[in-house]
Amino acid sequence: MSERKRDDVAQMFDSVARRYDLLNDVLSVGQDRRWRKALLQAVDPQPGMRILDLAAGTGTSTQPFSDAGAEVVAVDISLGMLIVGQARLPGERFVNADALKLPFGDDTFDVVTISFGLRNIIDVPAALVELRRVTAPGGKLVVCEFSTPKLKPFRAVYQQYLKRVLPNLAKLSTSNPDAYRYLTDSILAWPDQTTLAGIIRDAGWHQVAWKNLTNGIVALHRATK
Repeated sequence: MSERKRDDVAQMFDSVARRYDLLNDVLSVGQDRRWRKALLQAVDPQPGMRILDLAAGTGTSTQPFSDAGAEVVAVDISLGMLIVGQARLPGERFVNADALKLPFGDDTFDVVTISFGLRNIIDVPAALVELRRVTAPGGKLVVCEFSTPKLKPFRAVYQQYLKRVLPNLAKLSTSNPDAYRYLTDSILAWPDQTTLAGIIRDAGWHQVAWKNLTNGIVALHRATK
């Protein structure tokens, strides 16, 4: 993805920011709430823990970390998403920044996490290296991202949903259905669980493991610095 493409993606998310969370709930048939609950359990926020929530959007994933007493910074490249999030959650800290050039010092965070945003970054290996840089020694990475169902019959049904059903639902639900055509294309092009684990290891992370959610539609990858 070129820098121009990165800017296009940011603008695309700006355009759907106000209804983004509602649309995700509708288009995932409510599964996104289960996925975010699993993310929360994997992060296991504790009082005083320093957490970077990358690609935080409107702060849907950020708030539960904060409610647990953690010190959270929500980062996103889409200013439109952050404006909606800041209005909804005025007590949270939102930062507009590029994942490849995070405005934080080395070894700053106990946990770095990104949910449904890693595939939107122009250079995934470089972003994983940058996330490692800002993570404290012994700290952990948690990635929640769409993945590849392992059962072939289920995979075929899911791919048909992505290609045919989701775009049609998006046309009825949003003024910018292109955003959800992009969603389909980016999911179908995304590496499977094993391949992503290898990319994470190559970025210098250790103890890489993953857990499938909803039969592999989503996977939680975890690693340690």
